[in-house]
Formats: sequence, structure tokens, C-alpha cells
Amino acid sequence: MIGSLRGDLLERWPTELLVEVHGIGYRVTTTPTTAVEVGDVGQPVFLYVHHVLREDASTLYGFVTNDERACFEALLGAHGVGPSLALAILGVHPPTSLRRVLAESDVNALCLVPGVGKKTAARLLVELSSRLDVPFDDVAMAEVAGSVGGSPTGGATARADVREALGSLGYGPDEVLAVLRELPEAGDASELLRVALSRLAVR
Repeated sequence: MIGSLRGDLLERWPTELLVEVHGIGYRVTTTPTTAVEVGDVGQPVFLYVHHVLREDASTLYGFVTNDERACFEALLGAHGVGPSLALAILGVHPPTSLRRVLAESDVNALCLVPGVGKKTAARLLVELSSRLDVPFDDVAMAEVAGSVGGSPTGGATARADVREALGSLGYGPDEVLAVLRELPEAGDASELLRVALSRLAVR
């Protein structure tokens, strides 16, 4: 797997670069910001790379900093996020901005990304906070639970709210049923939703 490239920038497009390394040209997909930051055509360039290898394609995603690549990979680990959406998120919120959005539980800021609605944004806030080690407090979790239909009640009602919230966030019935079996019996909806999303995030 390719982890980095060092060579000369031969061509540049809004979201793609052509980097020549020892006579071989590599096409690298990037965010518009990265495409500008790498420098001028004809100049040396270094990129951190995430290499996606599939049966029908081999794609390189390039980043100026290792932190940006780490955020990209954290995004790929989130439920329902593919490379295109991960790049779109980083195109709007680079690493520093993304961590601030997560720390402030700013659903509306994530909704600025094309293709991200409130339900997806709410789920990403929780999953990415865990993956990027950004604190996510109880008040923020209660807001997320409320944004997808949950309520801060306890007992069986709380578990029903968690089931409904997870379904609204895009998780399938089998995933929801499996994680509900692992939840403690006691706790309000926001607390149980936090546990459920944390466990789903690492699967």
C-alpha cells in the first residue's frame, strides 16, 4: 500500500493532482484546498497518501499533513461515510475546524457540507468525537438524542428511544438489535445512545 509520494507536480485540477515519481505519474484525488496548497506545477511536492485498493480500482487520496490524512481515515471509519463524503467534509472543515465543530457539537456546521443532513451530522458528531478523542459532554449527547427523536427518559422508554434514534441515524435492524443487547438496563436515552454509538463506531 502506498503511504506517501514525493515527486514533481506535473498537472493540477480542482480535486486531482498528477505527481511524477521517478518517471511514473500518479493521479491523486484531493480536496480543492489541498490542490492549491501543494504549490506550483513543475515544483517538488510531498503528499501523505491513503491508498484504497478494490477489485475494480486503485485510488490514491492525497493530503498535505498527516493530521488531515488521520481525519480522513477517521471519517472513513464512520457509518455510511465513503471517500467522496470524507473529502467533502474535509473540504469544508479542515482538521482544526472539524475538531472545533465536534467540541462545540455544532450540527449546523456539519450540515454545510453537501450531502450531510441533520441526522447524518448528529451521528457523525458522536462517532467522530470518539475516533478523534474530542470530548463529548452529556448536554451535547442529550441534544443529539433529541435531534433524532429521543427523549431523556429512563427504563424501557429510553431503550425504545435509542432504538428509534439509531434507526433514524441510518443503522440497520440487525446492527440496532445487536447493540441493544449489549446496553445496560438502567440509564436515560442520551446515556444509552452514547454507549450504543461508541460500540457501533468501533465495529
